[in-house]
Amino acid sequence: MSALRWIDTHCHLDYISFSALAPYLQAQAATKNRVNCVLPAVHVGNFEAVHDWAHAHAGSYCLGIHPLYVAQAQDHDLDVLDATLTRYQHDPRLVAVGEIGLDFFVPELCLSPLRERQQHFYMAQLKLARQHGLPVVLHSRKSVDQVLKGLREAGRMTQRNPVVSQALPDQPLWHGIAHAFNGSAQQAHALLAMGLKLGFGGACTFERAHQLRHLAATLPVDAIVLETDAPDMPPHWLYTTAAQRAAGQLQAINTPAELPRIGAEVAALRGISPAALAAATCQNALQALPKLGLLDAV
Repeated sequence: MSALRWIDTHCHLDYISFSALAPYLQAQAATKNRVNCVLPAVHVGNFEAVHDWAHAHAGSYCLGIHPLYVAQAQDHDLDVLDATLTRYQHDPRLVAVGEIGLDFFVPELCLSPLRERQQHFYMAQLKLARQHGLPVVLHSRKSVDQVLKGLREAGRMTQRNPVVSQALPDQPLWHGIAHAFNGSAQQAHALLAMGLKLGFGGACTFERAHQLRHLAATLPVDAIVLETDAPDMPPHWLYTTAAQRAAGQLQAINTPAELPRIGAEVAALRGISPAALAAATCQNALQALPKLGLLDAV
């Protein structure tokens, strides 16, 4: 498995200390980028951090404002995003607008005024993605139906704008990834019909995640991309329970080094080899984020 190439389509390496990442980076150098990484931004304050990480470590990055950060964000931050997308428009390592979307898992984000503020930032960023001709990396925790509604509305607006629509392919309506997908089969197929891929990671390594494991096993292989969401969303072999943490056991740090093992578990669920899954999910990532295909020439 060490010779395989994998693409981690979602990880926040700028939030992990360099000392914790050092073994992973050494392994990367030794195995010639066995795992290539995509770093999404979460607020304007880390736009340059993800840009710098991607350039320093042969990765790629996205720019966007995460729904968990809209309470602190200013309306002017959307202008900053627009300007930064313009400044880096010719950077092959800038592959998407993200991480953007809606979060209705956190209770306070479900209530006014933050619910409406999330919607405002989400729709504005979808429009910026269309204007800049970039895919989207979507956060949809407990909000898949509302995220789908936004995609449809923004897509219709673009289709009515001849200047923007001429710069975009007729099909699919969107490119991009629904990160950390954990919805229903019906919602999965609705996102796929929009042209998106679905991100699967450490959560589907838990045996109790029956619905998620069923989807990872049965969705078309061209629907799936892999991710770690490092340092979040650890796979089962890194996870410590609340009782273990209370007893003083530390949570192990999730990094992209776990992706081959995650991939092997998903491959086993599907009854295919890790090599077959690696090839398919890399191809899917290139379809979702087309500029990834330019990186081999950088």
